[in-house]
Amino acid sequence: MSKRSLYIAAYDIRDPGRLRDALRVLRGYSSGGQKSVFECFLTEWEKKALIAEVGSVMDLIEDRFVLMRLDPRCRVRVLGIAVEPIDPEFFYVG
Repeated sequence: MSKRSLYIAAYDIRDPGRLRDALRVLRGYSSGGQKSVFECFLTEWEKKALIAEVGSVMDLIEDRFVLMRLDPRCRVRVLGIAVEPIDPEFFYVG
């Protein structure tokens, strides 16, 4: 199995139609998240595919997207009702 890394993906999409499209794309790659911030365990190939798919539904002048790799050496800290992200037993991409 390919090595996966944990990423945080976030977007700010201004148009409601593009927002729905971006949400659909991100839900296909994420293992959790809320509103416009998602936790994604991605291989290098999946990372490139996600960037390409999000880029195809957003307006590069009006919208924003960020994908940040979390350092695996650092412990994830959560507050409130947040659940610490875990690498699930399986992934469905598609």
